[in-house]
Amino acid sequence: MIEPSDQPSPADDIERIREAAARLGVQLDEEAALQWLAAIAADASSDDHIVSHESGTFGHRVSMLDFAPRDLERFRRIGQVVEVTGPPEIAESALALSGSAAQSKIQSFPGDCDYFQRLNIKAPTREEACRIMADLMRAAARRTYTGDAFQFLEGKLGSYPVDGVHNGVARKHGSPITWTPAEIEAERIELTLDDGTVRTITWQEAALDPGWCKLDWVVTDPSRKSLSNASNVIDVTWESPNGEIVALDGYLDAYFQEVYLEADDLPTFTKVVQHVSDDALDEYVDRLEDEVRKYLTKQVNYGKAAKRMYNIFRLSGRHMDAAYVRELFDEPATILYQVWSLISTLDNATQAGSSIPIEAVRDQTDALMMQVIQMLDGDEETEIVSALLSLRRTLEDQEAGERRTAEVEAAQTRVINLVNTFFRDKLEGVPTIRDYIRAMQEVHS
Repeated sequence: MIEPSDQPSPADDIERIREAAARLGVQLDEEAALQWLAAIAADASSDDHIVSHESGTFGHRVSMLDFAPRDLERFRRIGQVVEVTGPPEIAESALALSGSAAQSKIQSFPGDCDYFQRLNIKAPTREEACRIMADLMRAAARRTYTGDAFQFLEGKLGSYPVDGVHNGVARKHGSPITWTPAEIEAERIELTLDDGTVRTITWQEAALDPGWCKLDWVVTDPSRKSLSNASNVIDVTWESPNGEIVALDGYLDAYFQEVYLEADDLPTFTKVVQHVSDDALDEYVDRLEDEVRKYLTKQVNYGKAAKRMYNIFRLSGRHMDAAYVRELFDEPATILYQVWSLISTLDNATQAGSSIPIEAVRDQTDALMMQVIQMLDGDEETEIVSALLSLRRTLEDQEAGERRTAEVEAAQTRVINLVNTFFRDKLEGVPTIRDYIRAMQEVHS
């Protein structure tokens, strides 16, 4: 056991990070890293949640260390599109940023605009709460089907009750049901069973066992000439007449990676999260580690693994490792992670029936090419720019079919190979992180 007097100081940690960064060619902002280490090592007994009176946001004290309010108004505008709302007497909401959008102080090249919403529904019964939730989610999707600044893509509600085929894709019992706009409008899907019969699942039926609730869009920012995928994961709770609060999916999500957009939502947040499990932090880290194993083994993506490792390290006391990974997100090469993510956004924005102007797609593709040219050199630059040029031509043809799919996959494969190489080399160059990665991979094998 390490005695308090033997604990390494932030300055000692910085020296270790400096050595690793210099050896691996990583640019280190020593002053910022030192400030972060000192802040995260502050008295653990301090309040879990802090409010920024300057920006009007709030969140877990560790999450707030990584949030910069520079794009806050943009996120609030998009939030008006993605938030599920209802009459205040029956539906209370607290909308937050999550993922890289909530870590804007350190992620110079974030991926998608990810939101997380706590939606608390007051109703006499659980069944009525499920009905209200379904109505509110459907209303949110319908009001945002199309617009100059947004295009609704799909929703997730409920789980498949049996194995079957939905929209030509095999679906497993218990996996989330994905609903197209047409299916949400019709309030039903058709699932073809193994014996050839067709089972109809209604929107309201799915809501009785809601599982993972999520809505997805493409959004555009004309002033920036940029596109983003935007999603809202909705954690729905039912407040009974006696004041008891329970999660409709059976699990009340933890609060360690969200930055809430409006301080006025603090009472709703506080009322709901007091029911979060006492083991929430351990459960959250366990869930993140499951994802890390997936991205290091089954669906190899060292960029996604790195983002999750950062959150694991910062919440489990591995502050030196967290501080090093934190520096990687500001490296010029990480622009490729954003490129990889935005290729899917471009594809989504140009599907048949999309209301997103084609000029916005052209502008975004051109901007990506310019960023690649600025950040890369030689064969890597030529390869990625060539893929993006080919993709740009294909995306303008909404009837391209299989050729379009092949172009999207080819461009993403070229980019993700470079992303994986960058993050793998930089992560495995640090012995403690390399050991962690090996342990994750061995558990899977």
